[in-house]
Amino acid sequence: MSEDSAPRARIHWFARLEHRLHVWRESRARRRGRTATVLPFAGYGGSGWVRVVGRVLIVPPPHRTESGEYASVRGWRSFVGIPVSFASVHITIAGRTHVVVADRGGVVDTVIDADLPAGWQSFAMSVEGQKPVEASAFIVADDVDFGVLCDIDDTVMVTALPRPFIAAWNSFVVDEHARLPVPGMAVLLEQLMRQHPGSPMIYLSTGAWNVAPTLSRFMSRHLFPTGSMLLTDWGPTHDRWFRSGREHKLTNLRRLAAEFPHVRWLLIGDDGQHDEAIYTEFMQEQPDSVAGVAIRRLSPAEAMLAGGRATRDDHPEDTAPWVAASDGAGLREQLTDAGILH
Repeated sequence: MSEDSAPRARIHWFARLEHRLHVWRESRARRRGRTATVLPFAGYGGSGWVRVVGRVLIVPPPHRTESGEYASVRGWRSFVGIPVSFASVHITIAGRTHVVVADRGGVVDTVIDADLPAGWQSFAMSVEGQKPVEASAFIVADDVDFGVLCDIDDTVMVTALPRPFIAAWNSFVVDEHARLPVPGMAVLLEQLMRQHPGSPMIYLSTGAWNVAPTLSRFMSRHLFPTGSMLLTDWGPTHDRWFRSGREHKLTNLRRLAAEFPHVRWLLIGDDGQHDEAIYTEFMQEQPDSVAGVAIRRLSPAEAMLAGGRATRDDHPEDTAPWVAASDGAGLREQLTDAGILH
């Protein structure tokens, strides 16, 4: 077996099929004269480096209303973009241009060496000679010791994601303006950011990158604080039918702990998926990286739609405060009692 054929032999057959479908769709789109673009997502960084995240796609033009504003978007439109595999992406940051290659699904997730001031910073990304688009990343100062990491589905936005049919309905059918925020969560997150200036705000979800623009508009419309977003690419990996959402969250938590060893994170999630188990495991592995855990308890109706509540996990009682409530107001009250808010 040759050196080149060995890696291909390890790739799941369904992943190879998915890739062929993407190539076929891309060829058809290019014959119609359509070109690729890069869609940037909010990244983050630290002293001397930036994590740049984006995706290369061939996308249909956005629909606008008569007034010129973007029209309401039903979820399925987020999934019709065609990923461009292994595209070369130019990233111009701090006066230097770097060329990186997207992965099989068109996703760019890379670390660039760059010295940028703390706070939100802008840079440019481009592909195939197209006009550069503006990207952003939040740079964490060396003296920052607190951060917030928050789940999205059923924590900031009511989705009942674990039940497949409900997930499909929310992802592919529901108009984005019909999605509902979890009461009080925007106020809670805004207060956390206001009382801990300069702290990173990370939204970590098992949702697909396809819905990142929809989620960004939703959170802006409902006054959630701006934050970096870490989603995943739905579909097969090199060795399995479908990506593991649990592994996606744990991997990124471990990565954040390694990248920011001086930061202690407030972990916010809900009891309808695996957040409690994930946060418990992370607390056991990295107790010095956890400032506290806040779990949103689903209502009986939400828990039923979500396929039931997660099994309670035994978490270290003396590691960090662990609070739970049904909405943002209840979590605010308990986090205040725990000394994380004041």
